[in-house]
Amino acid sequence: MEFDYVIVGGGSAGSVLAGRLSEDPDTTVCLLEAGGEGRGILVRAPLGTVAMLPGRPKINNWAYQTVPQAGLNGRKGYQPRGRALGGSSAINAMLYVRGHRDDYDEWADLGCTGWGWEDVLPYFKKAEANARGADASHGEQGPLQVSDQQEPRQISLDFVTAAGEMQHRTCEDFNTGDNEGAGLYQVTQFHTPDKRGERCSAAAAYLHPVMDRPNLTVLTKATASRVLFAEKRANGVVYVRNGTRQTVTARREVLLCGGAFNSPQLLMLSGIGDPALLKNHGIEPVHASPEVGQNLQDHLDFILSYRTTHTNTLSLGPRGIAQMIGQAFRWARTGRGMVASPIAEAGAFLKTDPSLSRPDIQLHFTIGIVEDHARKIRLGHGISCHVCKLRPKSRGSVFLNDSDPTSAPGIDPAYLSHPEDLETLTKGAQMTRNILQAPTLAPQLGKEFFLPPELDEAGWHHHIRARADTIYHPVGTCRMGVGTAAVVDTSLRVNGVEGLRVVDASIMPRLISGNTNAPTIMIAEKAADMIRQNA
Repeated sequence: MEFDYVIVGGGSAGSVLAGRLSEDPDTTVCLLEAGGEGRGILVRAPLGTVAMLPGRPKINNWAYQTVPQAGLNGRKGYQPRGRALGGSSAINAMLYVRGHRDDYDEWADLGCTGWGWEDVLPYFKKAEANARGADASHGEQGPLQVSDQQEPRQISLDFVTAAGEMQHRTCEDFNTGDNEGAGLYQVTQFHTPDKRGERCSAAAAYLHPVMDRPNLTVLTKATASRVLFAEKRANGVVYVRNGTRQTVTARREVLLCGGAFNSPQLLMLSGIGDPALLKNHGIEPVHASPEVGQNLQDHLDFILSYRTTHTNTLSLGPRGIAQMIGQAFRWARTGRGMVASPIAEAGAFLKTDPSLSRPDIQLHFTIGIVEDHARKIRLGHGISCHVCKLRPKSRGSVFLNDSDPTSAPGIDPAYLSHPEDLETLTKGAQMTRNILQAPTLAPQLGKEFFLPPELDEAGWHHHIRARADTIYHPVGTCRMGVGTAAVVDTSLRVNGVEGLRVVDASIMPRLISGNTNAPTIMIAEKAADMIRQNA
């Protein structure tokens, strides 16, 4: 089979690229996705993430693990990543968050011309159909459905009030470029009558509606093995489908959209990486690019959880399950209720030091007791509040365990390897507890899980090292930059070869101040224009 473009990975970026590039009927596109179509009820029902996220069993989820983390007392971290069309947007909490304007201006300051806030804002707007309508910050004509939550729990509203009682300002819109304050998250959720209340994954927005285009071929259950080269020009991909090894040819370009773990893995399997490490696995180098897999950054997350008397929260006890059955029928009829909840309904972007130019911690307030990524169950009603440091200084890596394309990549985020990350996370956790103990919330909360009432700094450090883990935002392993040391240039073309680009969160030179799904979709929107313009 031969196409103009071959896209590897049908996640948030790959879905956007396939949809946008195939808008030209004279352009042929093939998309390879290792998972399924991402149309099932667990994807469409927002609360279905509770079943998919734990990875037990692996439903639409790669369910990776890290190597033991010295900063986390030798524990292995858990790394869920979406394995279906839509990628992680098929299993996430649907939060629509762009980050802070300074994040992107910092990219530009690092030499990534064309990636400052004013450069990327038009692509954020182009992507979205925001239920609030169009304004200076938002679009209303894009494929991605973005909406306010229809029925946030009262306790989520009370969290915002409690933050105000602790002198934190309220933020009505986290996505104008200045995200400081507490508020309710907007979500990537359908607000049209036919699909009201359903998750709007990137695939549901960009890909599912156009899969019948004659110039678009989507192959699911197709696992890429390596990129093929004619000398130093990428011209195809080897993949395995239904147990058969097959090849697809690209006349113009191969576009890697596997994310922060799988894109560097495929580059290395294809001979692009550190030559010495590649040869250790019997892989013949095509181009020496030692930074492939380096620069891994992620948001390390710490959780505070409390029992509550509120019955309008998640519970897996007998009463909660009976309640959920009724809620499921309500969602099926109206698209409303608990099943439509993103679970992380409220949140905040706060400064641990008022002299900072932008927030350095983010909170996710969830309407249930969360322990070990919902892999451990606690009965009864409760709430949790997550806190993460937004711009960690720790840097990790992704590497090959072997030369088998079906093996999981090695993942080492090196959490807390920089001492400043622990200090900031400790301050953030203390601020979070103060909000949860503010006058509006304190009377509604009962027993606090996991933590004693009084903690000195050493105690906080002990508990963070014992329990912290990812909030699912890995980036940076195919760093964009200037000069040949960067993995990709500012047009996302892989340095040292031709006909190959990486388009996903792995190209971020630095982690943005927030959730990474909306920025990944923006990256792909911008990349689609550059590809069409051959830039």
